Amino acid sequence: MSAEFLNELRAALGADHVLCDGDLSSYEQDWRKRWHGKALAVARPADTAQAAAVMRLCARHGVTVVPQGGNTGLVVGSVPDDSGRQLVLSLRRMNRVRALDTANLTLTVDAGCVLQSVQEAAEAQGLLFPLSLAAEGSATIGGNLATNAGGTQVLRFGNARELCLGLEVVTAQGEVWDGLTGLRKDNTGYDLRDLFIGSEGTLGVITGATLKLFPRPAAVTTALAACASMEQAVGLLKAARQKLGAGLTGFEVMGRFALDLVAKHFPELPQPLPGAAWTVLLEQSDDESETHAQERFEALLATALEDGLIEDAAVAQSQTQSKAMWHVRESISLAQAQEGLNIKHDIALPVSSIPAFCAQADAALQSAFPGVRIVNFGHLGDGNLHYNVQVPEGGDGAAFLRDHEPAVNRIVFDAVQSFDGSFSAEHGIGSLKREELAQRKSPTAMALMRAIKQALDPQGLLNPGRVL
Repeated sequence: MSAEFLNELRAALGADHVLCDGDLSSYEQDWRKRWHGKALAVARPADTAQAAAVMRLCARHGVTVVPQGGNTGLVVGSVPDDSGRQLVLSLRRMNRVRALDTANLTLTVDAGCVLQSVQEAAEAQGLLFPLSLAAEGSATIGGNLATNAGGTQVLRFGNARELCLGLEVVTAQGEVWDGLTGLRKDNTGYDLRDLFIGSEGTLGVITGATLKLFPRPAAVTTALAACASMEQAVGLLKAARQKLGAGLTGFEVMGRFALDLVAKHFPELPQPLPGAAWTVLLEQSDDESETHAQERFEALLATALEDGLIEDAAVAQSQTQSKAMWHVRESISLAQAQEGLNIKHDIALPVSSIPAFCAQADAALQSAFPGVRIVNFGHLGDGNLHYNVQVPEGGDGAAFLRDHEPAVNRIVFDAVQSFDGSFSAEHGIGSLKREELAQRKSPTAMALMRAIKQALDPQGLLNPGRVL
C-alpha cells in the first residue's frame, strides 16, 4: 500500500516534493526538541489544488495526515508519531500573497506565508497586521490560525481569531471550502471560520486566509516600569487602561528571576532599570503626534510613581531603545533554554486573580520542591502568564522533568482551576496536554467536540491523537 500511495503522491506533486529520505528532522522534531517522530513521507504541495489532491489520496488509502506550517508549536501538535505511517503535509511552499485591498483593509494570503512576511506586506502599504510573537520569523499564518495564536498585542487587537475574516480549508475528504470573504458582517448560517480556527489541524487543513489590516499608528511609545508586587503591576494596568484607553497596545510582566536569566545568559542586552520584583513593559500606539503621545505616557508614569504603583520607570527615547526593551522581553524563553530544561505552562486567569494565584502556586511549589525556581512572565494585559518551573540551582533538569513534571503540573493546574482559569491560553492542546483536557473539560464539552470531529473527519485522518 505504501509504495502505491507514494507513487501516486509523486505523480500529484512531483517527485522532488515528496520527501522520504535524508535528514527530515526539521519536519519530524518539535520546536522544543521533546519529541522526534518518524514520517511515512513529507508532502509539499504548491497550491490548494495540490493540497486537496493529497487529502483525496490519503482518504482513499487510509493514510493519516499531520498538517504542518512553520513547526514552531510548543505542545507537540505538528510532528508525526514514531509509527512511520503518518504523512506530514507541509504547507511551507504555499507562501503567496494573493490580494491586498487597501480600501477594505484586508490581506489574503496562502497559509504557508511566514508571519513576518505578512507583517511586511501590510507595512509596505502603510498598514498594520498586529499579530506579533517571538517566532514570527518562522511561524506561518496557517499555523497561527490553527492554534489561535495570541502574542503581545492581544490586549488591543485580540487573538488570531479576531484578526481573520475568512478562510480557505481543505477537508478530510479532499474537498475545498472557499470562505475567503473580506466581509465584516455575514450572518449566513454557522460560522465555519471559527470552527477551523483553533482546531489544530484536526478538522481541516487551512490553506488560505483573509486577514484584517489596520492603519499604522502615528506614534508608538514604549517604557519599562518597576513594581514591588504583582498587586502593583495589576494596579498599573488599571491606571494605564484608564489613561490611555485603546491606545494601550502592550502590557507585559516579567519576574525578577526571568530577567536575571536574561542578564546571565545575554549580558550584552541592556536592562535600564535596577532589579525589581516585577518589571512591566508597556506600550501605547495612537494617532496623535509623537511629542503629545510621549507627554501623555510620561504623565501616566509620573502619576503612577506618586501613587506608589511603581518604583522607577524608563521611557524609550527612540525606536532603537524601544526594540531593545522588547528584545529583553523576547529573550526570556531563550535564556530559559540556556539555563536548562524546564516545565512550561501557558495559563490564563482573570487579571484580578493573578496576584493571589501567584502567591498560592509559588508557595505550593516551594513546599513540594524546595529551591525550585519560578520563571514567571507573560501578557498581563490579557491575563496570560507563562508560569514556568526551573529545577533548583545545580539540579539535573532532565531528571527533574522525568520524576516530577506530572506533580508540578497538577499543583499549577489545580491552582489555575481554583481561580476559574485555563491551563492552555495560547499554545493549544496538541498531544502534550490532551489528557489534561479530557480530565478538566466538562463531559458535555468533550462530547460536543468528539461529535464535531466525527462529523468532519469520520475516518480519523487529520492529526490523530491531537486535542482528542
